[in-house]
Amino acid sequence: MRSTAALFTVSALVSSALGATYNLKDTFVGQGFLSGFTHQAIPDPTHGRVNYVDQQTALAQNLTFATDDTFIMRADSFNVVDPSAPGRNAVRIQSNNAYTTHVSVYDIRHMPQGCGTWPAAWEVGQNWPAQGEVDILEGTNDIEPNQSTLHTSANCAQPDGRQMNGNSISNNCDVAANGNTGCGVQSTIPNSYGKSFNGAGGGFYAMERTSTFIKVWFWSRNDPTVPADVKTAGATVNTDAWGTPTALFVNDQCDINAHFGPHNIIINLTFCGDWAGIPQFFNDLGGCPGSCNDFVDNNPSAFNDAFWDIAGVHVYE
Repeated sequence: MRSTAALFTVSALVSSALGATYNLKDTFVGQGFLSGFTHQAIPDPTHGRVNYVDQQTALAQNLTFATDDTFIMRADSFNVVDPSAPGRNAVRIQSNNAYTTHVSVYDIRHMPQGCGTWPAAWEVGQNWPAQGEVDILEGTNDIEPNQSTLHTSANCAQPDGRQMNGNSISNNCDVAANGNTGCGVQSTIPNSYGKSFNGAGGGFYAMERTSTFIKVWFWSRNDPTVPADVKTAGATVNTDAWGTPTALFVNDQCDINAHFGPHNIIINLTFCGDWAGIPQFFNDLGGCPGSCNDFVDNNPSAFNDAFWDIAGVHVYE
């Protein structure tokens, strides 16, 4: 009976996580980010050493730059930060549209790197944590590999034995548990984050969200297995053809539909704060000197490579 039950559970998890074909809903390329996203000049919710600027300021200070096929978001790398200021100038953008069941594909050439950095591409509901959060690409202080994570309200967990290539590092998604570490999955694919990601020319992240599962995939730029509909955006994508995901989150112990509401896409760069500024991650694992806030304030040239270069974001429903 135990063997039969175990086989049934695995079968149920696999059958409930089958993909589908989706149609193109939104395309954000180059200057399309300026109209499709809002620059959020807000205090950093993660208490980072950052000063998020509005679009007008970002364009005037060359912290945001857009051409027909390129979108750049960068940190200020010229000025020492006054200790009384909120932090180093940087950019946080949020999509004007929100999505429920959908696929989002991120074609990223370069991501922010360097000590003190905490870049992320993620999707989140307006009522956090009740409407959930999906971190697709995230990390700190150039510590590899990438980690994809869910953050939710209570009563959401993930089972062992999921069909994915990544390694689960925590299974409780509840923000009130374990210091809001969420239920994270670390990639096992080379070049998924930071300096290695950039050295390989970046790559492609994709996330599929349904009412019963959430998947995240990653392909490095020159990976021969990059699906054609990921490499070149078209009218549709077929996630059934994308293979085993890096991360899989299922509704076996979590009602996905109840824990996740309409989500906006956010792409941002902060510094220090609740994760990157912890000595364990800044000094021990990141190999960075002194205190994070002092480093960010006093070393502007250290942020020459703290920028996003995004070829495009495409959303399918």
